[in-house]
Amino acid sequence: RIKKDVQKKIGVDYWVRSWSELNKNLFSALKLEKITMFIILALIVVVACFNIASALIMMVMEKTKDIGILKSIGADNRSIRKIFMLNGFLIGFAGTFIGAIGGFGLCYLLKTYQFIKLPRDIYYIDRLPVNLELSDSITVIAAAMLISLLSTLYPSWQAAKMEPVEALRYE
Repeated sequence: RIKKDVQKKIGVDYWVRSWSELNKNLFSALKLEKITMFIILALIVVVACFNIASALIMMVMEKTKDIGILKSIGADNRSIRKIFMLNGFLIGFAGTFIGAIGGFGLCYLLKTYQFIKLPRDIYYIDRLPVNLELSDSITVIAAAMLISLLSTLYPSWQAAKMEPVEALRYE
């Protein structure tokens, strides 16, 4: 809109280009960098999910006898699933809490001390701008918690489907 207004005022004898048109390569590079960072972070989340799931699977294997005892005294499949889902949720919560505190702390340090310098001739700024959005932080924390909870489904189902006699025989 501003570009059109300026073009009208100065006439057709001059070219008017916006800042985004002048720095098209920079915006393309930033978009590519954003996509790359998303892919890297998604892979980190997938690895974390597999870590939670494998830890719970190992726990199910280690607690087979205990699961058998619980089932033999009347615990139903839902109760067993809840136990392992809660355990996985607490692991995910602890990791998310530690990660969020570490991330908030790093953002604070970056914003306060500006220890990451950027080449001005490439980025047109000399320091890394840091802006922590509360809504983005809440979204990421909620997504991490949901993903950690989803990664507990298979191990908790595996624990719940055990037969008490077979579980007690396991040693």
